[in-house]
Amino acid sequence: MATCDVCGEYENLPYQCKRCGQTFCSEHRLPENHDCPGVGEWSDPGGVFDSGFDDGGGTGGSTGGQAGGSGGVVSRVKRRFNRATNTGGLVSYVRGNATYAILAAMWVTFLAQLVVYHGVSVSLHNTLFVLQSDALGNVWTWVTSVFAHSPVGIYHIIGNSVVLFFFGPLVERAVGSKRFTAFFFGAGIAAGLGHVLFAIATNAPPTGVLGASGAGFALLGVLTVWRPNMQVLLFFVIPMKIKYLTWGIAIVSAFLVVTSGTGGVGGIAHLAHLIGFAIGLAFGKRNEGLARSAGGAGGVQMGRMRGPGGPGGPGGRF
Repeated sequence: MATCDVCGEYENLPYQCKRCGQTFCSEHRLPENHDCPGVGEWSDPGGVFDSGFDDGGGTGGSTGGQAGGSGGVVSRVKRRFNRATNTGGLVSYVRGNATYAILAAMWVTFLAQLVVYHGVSVSLHNTLFVLQSDALGNVWTWVTSVFAHSPVGIYHIIGNSVVLFFFGPLVERAVGSKRFTAFFFGAGIAAGLGHVLFAIATNAPPTGVLGASGAGFALLGVLTVWRPNMQVLLFFVIPMKIKYLTWGIAIVSAFLVVTSGTGGVGGIAHLAHLIGFAIGLAFGKRNEGLARSAGGAGGVQMGRMRGPGGPGGPGGRF
């Protein structure tokens, strides 16, 4: 028994799409019925969808039959090779599952951080992973800072992982893996740069940011537009509509930014949260049509899933 990734219905005999790897009921099992990300790009270069009716096409006696059988074996081998290298295999598990690939990369990066921070030097760690207001020329940190999290505790990465795990697939399913990946990193990079540039503009002391919270708040912003009444569980306990959660966090963050004058309070880059949230709202508004087509008349479907609300926790990060 499993839950359909489109409508949320429980299915005793679920179908798994070989293209995107997700699970569906009988109504949504066909690629065109669940808006499979690879359908629009499919060109069948290796004849993967070939019916195989001509594999054993010898109709002129035993010799023709043997030749056809041999050709059929070769054809089947070619098709399997094409699945593994061009349109399926390991690649197919990433296509349509960019959320989980990003999540895995975050944890691999976190392990690398622990090694460098605790085993080599803090300075090298900051050079590799932290977007710093006094080192904007380290352009790689524009990206690595989105993957990286506070190496002095685990709550930071857990909070962002929870948000990405529960809410990322909803957005990815609607807009496709490529657009989702570009949106996630674009929002994360813009949030980080916005925070450090604000610190520079206000002559604040040198600051640095790291973490996927900016991108996470962007996801929450998208769903605030698409499904404002979607119920989530704050701290896994308190039920509330997502619009109350996200706008409540935004108001508190805005108050803290204004009162602090630096965009960060207690080591948390609240301005980065606001930038990510604003980007998410704009992206959600611009792509409302995709959300409706992904989930039918009701828009993006949550099924029976309830997500926890909001990343957070102590540490110098966003």
